[in-house]
Amino acid sequence: MAKKSANGIPTVPLSKRISKNRELYILMLPVVIYFLLFHYKPMLGLIIAFQDFKPRLGYFDSPWVGLTHFINFFTGPYFGSRLWNTLKISLSTLVIGFPAPILFALLMNELRGKWFPRAVQTVTYLPHFISMVVVCAMIKEFTEAGGFINSIAKIFGYDGRSMLNVSELFLPIYVISNVWQGIGWGSIVYLAALTSIDMQLYEAARIDGAGRWKQTLHVTIPGILPTIVTMFIMRCGQIMSVGHEKIILLMTPSTQEAADVISTFVYRMVFANPNPQYSFSAAVGLFNSVVNFALVIIANTVSKKLSNTSLW
Repeated sequence: MAKKSANGIPTVPLSKRISKNRELYILMLPVVIYFLLFHYKPMLGLIIAFQDFKPRLGYFDSPWVGLTHFINFFTGPYFGSRLWNTLKISLSTLVIGFPAPILFALLMNELRGKWFPRAVQTVTYLPHFISMVVVCAMIKEFTEAGGFINSIAKIFGYDGRSMLNVSELFLPIYVISNVWQGIGWGSIVYLAALTSIDMQLYEAARIDGAGRWKQTLHVTIPGILPTIVTMFIMRCGQIMSVGHEKIILLMTPSTQEAADVISTFVYRMVFANPNPQYSFSAAVGLFNSVVNFALVIIANTVSKKLSNTSLW
């Protein structure tokens, strides 16, 4: 006799469930192997955050120093400024860059016809596939003295200096270029969510006299709200993860104080240091990961209480 759960529904043994869906499990296997080998196995290397790691000694023979690297990082002269720059750049990108794909998807949803929406999508997707080196070279070309954007800014009273040499302009240049590069690609998930909205809801709204704006406000946005909340929770887990590549390529000596973030600081400690600080860098990376994980948990808990939408 089959066992029953607490609500009286018969339970299916795990072996039978796996056998019934074996094709799906086989398809999932490469992804599981990938994460185990390239995401979870490297986590064993976090032990060096608590050691004075020497490559010639390895993990097991390097001396143990406990929390020394964490204390040095928190009490160092650059901790406050690097943390502030990281939060400033990340939160600015979140506030401006997160809603941009949503608004773009809503606008795309209102376009009619076949070739024009496809052309717009193709044009906006392309920047995502451009190499970061090429993107930064374009930014430098457009914003340098005599560049296209610089020439336009002169009309409105700009003094003509290279914009990447002005510390106050680094943040807007970074954020705007991020939005330009990611708005099309980031809208894909919201466009997919829009297709799942029941068209009968729009029909009912039209019968009730709702125009396009009210349909968007009362049908479209509530329909994709779970997707928006889920993506926001996941984005909160990246607040401390400002990539170093773009900042290093755009940063100049005159903007270093405004642009230098934790990841670029760690990069210099390892790759631009004659005595690479592997353990110190691992400690900083672990600090970032713990903060990001805590932010995901907080965002997920708040979301679950306010909207019943959560990752788990």
